[in-house]
Amino acid sequence: MADLATVRQIEAVGFRAWPATSVHYDGTWAIRMTAAHPSKRLNSVNPLDPADIRDVPARVERASQRFHAYGRRPVFRLSPLAPPELDDYLASQGWNRLDETIVMTADLTTMDLAGTIDQIPLRDIGRYVDASLKVHERDASLRAGFSELLNGIRPVKGMFVIEEEGQPVSVALCVHDGAMAGLFDIATSRESRRNGHGRAIVASALKWAMKHGARTAWLQIEAANAPGLALYDGFGFAEIYRYAYRESPES
Repeated sequence: MADLATVRQIEAVGFRAWPATSVHYDGTWAIRMTAAHPSKRLNSVNPLDPADIRDVPARVERASQRFHAYGRRPVFRLSPLAPPELDDYLASQGWNRLDETIVMTADLTTMDLAGTIDQIPLRDIGRYVDASLKVHERDASLRAGFSELLNGIRPVKGMFVIEEEGQPVSVALCVHDGAMAGLFDIATSRESRRNGHGRAIVASALKWAMKHGARTAWLQIEAANAPGLALYDGFGFAEIYRYAYRESPES
């Protein structure tokens, strides 16, 4: 079982690095809502205490109503901080389990990044957003919401882009928060994969974070992403814990 103190630390820096527009607490359940962006991490109920099992059915219903007000399907994000009784209840009510995600960490103080290029992060959020949408092949309608998210990040952030012939081919976002550095939004364009861009941009982001004083790097990756897992294994990342989502069966 994952050390709950470590899980709490990573969950806390994760909330700061990927900030929701609105956060409401029902006991120790953090209900994160973001009207401008559909990410489940930004629109989910996040239980933060395994012992908080009071009035589960009523609280699930209250949380669901908040999602309905946003026009979204109710979603719970279940980390090791979530009570097993809650997971059992949601399963009994037909809530679908999906998107199992692995949280990984690596010790930056032992990582050899000597040959890594000192890439200067972008300062222009708009330029980074455009590059990210293009590389991820996401709809332009997400531009405003993603820009709002990036503007809302309070810790120091580094936005990295690799370009070829004036076009973005790889992106990465690194958020430095105290001794921790989180990696987000990492992707390489479909036609430019297997050319080393992913490793290069991750290395640059980690080197930047290390120079700013970070000692531990962390990231979240879907368990089904075999190429990504192989990439991070090469940097020395190891699994700390997992989480998954439960999505309401309602349409």
